[in-house]
Amino acid sequence: MTTPMTDAHPGLHVSGLHAGYPGRPVVRNVELTVPAGQVAAIVGPNGCGKSTLLRTVARLHRPTAGSVHADGADIWRLTQRQAAHRVALLPQSPRAPEAVTVAGLVRYGRHPHQGLLRQWSRDDERAVREALEATGTTELAGERLDRLSGGQRQRCWLAMVLAQHTPVVLLDEPTSALDLGHVVDVLELVREVAAAGRTVVMVQHDLASAARYADTLIAMHDGRVVAQGPPHETVDEALVKELYQVEADILRAPGDAAPVVVPRARP
Repeated sequence: MTTPMTDAHPGLHVSGLHAGYPGRPVVRNVELTVPAGQVAAIVGPNGCGKSTLLRTVARLHRPTAGSVHADGADIWRLTQRQAAHRVALLPQSPRAPEAVTVAGLVRYGRHPHQGLLRQWSRDDERAVREALEATGTTELAGERLDRLSGGQRQRCWLAMVLAQHTPVVLLDEPTSALDLGHVVDVLELVREVAAAGRTVVMVQHDLASAARYADTLIAMHDGRVVAQGPPHETVDEALVKELYQVEADILRAPGDAAPVVVPRARP
């Protein structure tokens, strides 16, 4: 087997990435680097290519050009199973088997580590236990997923992704449809995952929460990255106008001075 090409970035490195569908380019010449231990938030209007970018990084959508390196390896030169050891994706609307328990769901995260010569092991059991503990879902392990609240279910899905034990974690709108309390819970958990040394890249619609919880903000428009950097240096009135075609005031939050976007009423 060919040895996968490596680079100098232990986190995530995307270079010259183009992706799309027949006759319809969606992602155009994306360049980004997210070091290990950091959270990057991708923001931008609907249809700008955020989810396609995430799927391409996760090796679910083949690019037309460019490269994706996760933890030092070119994922498109790996097998699907090898890539699943490096990158895990939680999509926007994940679906679980009917009547699955929380523990059963989290065990799915260990499937890339199984094979003909490697069955369920103590390492797998430990990974599931640690993922449940990290997400505060240990007491829910025996409960059916479909009987839990939205916030509880989202933490269980995150536990499944964490059990996969990948250095790069991709989250597509992880706080969608959650109330404010659960949004904070999930984003605090995301910070804890990064603090443990993993690279986290998430698509986030709420610009204010993305700016507060991310180390790097990646703003996309029409398939391109139009701004990238620390949120307090990146978010300004011109960027909000370019992304969403609205006028806004940019305030600074007390304490950490994170940018807060306040849209102006249209006349």
